[in-house]
Amino acid sequence: MDWKTLANALFPQGHDIVEHEHFLSGTARVNGDTVTVIGTTEHAPIGVEIALAQAKAILATVRSHPGRAIVMLVDTQGQRLRHRDEMLGINSYMAHLGRCVDLARRRGHRVIGLVYDQALSGGFITSGLMADACYALPDATIRVMGLPAMARITKVPEETLVELAKSNPVFAPGPENYLRMGGLQAIWDSDLAASLASALAGAPRADERSALGLARGGRKMAQPVIDAIMSGNHVRAA
Repeated sequence: MDWKTLANALFPQGHDIVEHEHFLSGTARVNGDTVTVIGTTEHAPIGVEIALAQAKAILATVRSHPGRAIVMLVDTQGQRLRHRDEMLGINSYMAHLGRCVDLARRRGHRVIGLVYDQALSGGFITSGLMADACYALPDATIRVMGLPAMARITKVPEETLVELAKSNPVFAPGPENYLRMGGLQAIWDSDLAASLASALAGAPRADERSALGLARGGRKMAQPVIDAIMSGNHVRAA
């Protein structure tokens, strides 16, 4: 789904979202309230320019519109792999973006992420995964790393990874597997405007991902480890 079709479906009450060099920004109306919308399109690689543009839009909302909800539309191939960006410290720019999202949340802004096309690696971590809750469309592509690339990096045969992906969502791409792990709150396959309005009204104030992953059987150890640390009952290494 292209971003214009998506925006019209999400915001039937109207929006003024514009695109500039794969960066989306603007406002929209949801149940009579104004929300800030930022995002990317065309599988945008997140370089220093887009990272700063997104951070600037978030800070402007925090500064000028206290409490206004923020909707992040995600379509990215991850961080831009160029020598220039690496030399400028792209990791720091993306960390800055993540901190801006966290600041907005701490100041009372509800932050909702929606993966409508593609979400890969660092570009997803500093956008959808930093939101109070992240959702996806059924046909979205979500992964940290493709299995062929993972095989090259880990030196584990690709055939082995393919087999592991059948039973372990950590190795497998796709929204269903991220739903099982708790990375996604839900997959939206019906009325997008109603789904967004419901998500904004019920955005969780605490990080529920580990608990969701445990309940759904996709991440079985994260929440027990968190509980043990919080209770002081640390597991002693053998």
